[in-house]
Amino acid sequence: MPHIPVSPNNPGIRGLFEFRPETGASLRKLAQVLLHGESPLTKGERELLATFVSHGNGCKFCTMSHAAAARHHYGADHDVVDAVVYRNDRSGVSELMNVLLDIAERVRVGGRNVPDEMVAKARDLGAGDRHIHDTVLIAAAFCMFNRYVDGLRAITPENREDYVSMGERMATAGYVPTEAPDATR
Repeated sequence: MPHIPVSPNNPGIRGLFEFRPETGASLRKLAQVLLHGESPLTKGERELLATFVSHGNGCKFCTMSHAAAARHHYGADHDVVDAVVYRNDRSGVSELMNVLLDIAERVRVGGRNVPDEMVAKARDLGAGDRHIHDTVLIAAAFCMFNRYVDGLRAITPENREDYVSMGERMATAGYVPTEAPDATR
C-alpha cells in the first residue's frame, strides 16, 4: 500500500507525479531528455540502461515499465533486453554497450566507483564524451527514480502484461504529456 494517497489508475511513478505535479513536471522533463532527447545512444540502449539499473536496485515498477519500453525499441531483437537484465547474457549487445552497462552498474553502486580504466576502455571502443555523460546521468537519475517509487511504495502491477501498453506509450510518446497542460499521463 502506498505511503501517500495516489490514484489506482496511475500506477508507479505516474501516481507520484500526479500527487505533486510541480515536481512531477520537472522529473518528466528530465526523463524525456535522458531517454528521448538527442544522444549518441539509441533510445533502446538508453531504456536498457534504465532497466538494468532499476533491476539492480530491485525496483520492480521501473524495471518492468522500462523493460517494456526497451523491448518496443528493440523490435524484433527484443529478447536482448531480458537476456541482459534477467540472465546476465550480454552477447546480444555491442562491446561498447557492455562497457557502458559496467559503468552504469558502478554508478548504481556509488558515484565514485567508476575507474578511469573502464572509461578508457569505453573510449577505445568508440565512446565519446556524450556516451559517458549520458550513461552516468541515466544511471544516477534512475537510482533517484527507483528510490522515489519504492520509498513511497508506489502502486506496482504484478503481471508483465500490465506493462506492455505502458512501455509502448513510453517508447512512442515519451515522458512529457502531450494533452492539455493539466492532464497527467
